[in-house]
Amino acid sequence: MKIGTLTGGGDCPGLNAVIRAVVRKGIFHYRDEIVGFLEGWRGLIEDQSMELDLDAVSGILPRGGTILRTSRTNPFKRPDGIARCLATIAAHKIDALVAIGGDDTLSVAQKLYENGVKVVGVPKTIDNDLGGTDYTFGFDTACNIVCEAIDRVHTTAEAHNRVMVVEVMGRDAGWIALYSGIAGGADAILIPERPFDVEKVADSIRQRHGRGRYFSIIVVAEGTKFAESSGAPVVQDMGKDEFGHAKLGGVANVLAREIEKRTGFETRAVVLGHIQRGGSPSAFDRVLATRYGLGAIDMVHRGEFGCMAALRANKIVSIPLKEAIARNRVVDDEMIKIAEGLFEELPAKQTASK
Repeated sequence: MKIGTLTGGGDCPGLNAVIRAVVRKGIFHYRDEIVGFLEGWRGLIEDQSMELDLDAVSGILPRGGTILRTSRTNPFKRPDGIARCLATIAAHKIDALVAIGGDDTLSVAQKLYENGVKVVGVPKTIDNDLGGTDYTFGFDTACNIVCEAIDRVHTTAEAHNRVMVVEVMGRDAGWIALYSGIAGGADAILIPERPFDVEKVADSIRQRHGRGRYFSIIVVAEGTKFAESSGAPVVQDMGKDEFGHAKLGGVANVLAREIEKRTGFETRAVVLGHIQRGGSPSAFDRVLATRYGLGAIDMVHRGEFGCMAALRANKIVSIPLKEAIARNRVVDDEMIKIAEGLFEELPAKQTASK
């Protein structure tokens, strides 16, 4: 078979491991020919591609990013975008397409499937919030990076008696904040699933200082909302990408100012940003991404189109794309209670304070 593949949306540690697995098993076991389309859906719209043979994927396993590059291109926002994608697929005589991406990329994949394209999806989102699968690759690497950063922030916070607010990725779900906050020993964890009262956060810090702990670490996901803001996240500007997403960022700076104003304690914000996406993937993510790639190429040859490879109970299974993109996988109450168990309850109930 002649199989096309692409990586869409934000980059993520482990993308190259997926590509490598698709190519190696496709060539070694199925005698496939693999074509990589460049920069996500833009590669199909503009007919930009490269041959993916064994030499092309040699040595890419530990590399971050993606050798195919990526973009947030939405064919439905481009003139004749879908028609041009279909034309490129026909011109290259592609028998099946492996789309590696999050809910935006896979929503386009679903629509192409409805237009007759034989497509298989691979789940990719650093936020770990894609429906239908237990874990997405890149999440473990991001948590390791954030945890190391928190460890470093701890030392400077303690040396200067400061409150440090660490902002991490997490638009709609707080998985990175929750896992890295627990692992890093944070004193408060704020996530999009639970809008927070800034006065309660300030009160928890006052109580902590009253016990002789003169520094605090707060981990906050970028999409976390102030209860006073009627559920609106903090945004950098009013612009949106082609999938309608606002550019988030800045909640740590706003929160740091409020904490210092309300408590009088010196407070600093640390925004980790894209450092969470960069660098070599962890061993866990290399293995998980490889398993996804192998699962996807097997699904192609089993004819399981319109489906996504998913991890469930540590098994790679096939689920409908519609199920994967139906809703975000947010932090559940059980995980929130695990985090809450580490923090002292204040007289007024709150989510995460110590």
